[in-house]
Amino acid sequence: MFTRWKIIAACLLAVVSAAAGVRGGEVAAQPQNCPDLYVVAVPGTWETSHSDPGKGMLALIADRLPGNVRTDYVQYAATAFPWEGEVYGRSKREALDAARGLVAGVAHTCAATRIAVLGYSQGADAAGDLAAEIGTGLGVVAAHRVVLVGLIADPRRSPTDTLIGPPVPGAGAAGPRLGGFGLLTPRTYTFCATGDLYCTMPDSDIAGFTVQLSNPDPAAIGSYHQQMADIFGDALEAGGLGVLTEELTPSAYQQRRQQIGDFLKSGAHQSYPNYPIDSVGNTPLSWLRQRLLEVIHGPG
Repeated sequence: MFTRWKIIAACLLAVVSAAAGVRGGEVAAQPQNCPDLYVVAVPGTWETSHSDPGKGMLALIADRLPGNVRTDYVQYAATAFPWEGEVYGRSKREALDAARGLVAGVAHTCAATRIAVLGYSQGADAAGDLAAEIGTGLGVVAAHRVVLVGLIADPRRSPTDTLIGPPVPGAGAAGPRLGGFGLLTPRTYTFCATGDLYCTMPDSDIAGFTVQLSNPDPAAIGSYHQQMADIFGDALEAGGLGVLTEELTPSAYQQRRQQIGDFLKSGAHQSYPNYPIDSVGNTPLSWLRQRLLEVIHGPG
């Protein structure tokens, strides 16, 4: 009898040891290079491309962070006008899909890694949509894994989003995300410079349809007037402007043309590296970098 119980006990010990070995193997099998913090940064229009994987201004936030941190910059078409090969919507979807894939890969492989998501301009459009998916429970990772979302010049900024910096009117040129950011709302911050039509447009303004299509170069302002006319014409033929067509009277067109011309000359959309958002002179870039450092080292 004693021998039988010894055999049973030995078998149970073997089973328990084997199960523990599997669990231990799972932990040990995780890649040793899993970061403590993983940053996904989505550059703006023309800051990156398939042939030239640039980082853009987000590099001033996420490059050379201390500690066990990894940053990936999303490479995508980042184009705007139809004659550049990919229209804005298709380009943005590509950025969103790529950013989602990066987050999913690290979240699956590195169970303890925390995640931050950054975006500028068209990149903020994509990064914000990704954050909205995650925050509302439809994303590729649980919301508690995402510790920071930073959106600069977001074309889908909502007046209810947490704006850091001076107040600005209206919403983003593409209209706000109807579902918001859900559980990520307390950790999602948006930045919009005064006069940047990408993220601060009066409701139902035809200029918003135009400025969301590109990251304009002030040096090329002379070519934009004709490009605007082409965009309007293409959109009207496709029925894409809907009720906004009422604004296309000759006087309204001239008014919008002047408005966009002033915007292009202002350089507001490119001003974020020097745009002060508080009394001590922080910019959106320095503010977000400080938040990342707090995540890495803890506040204080």
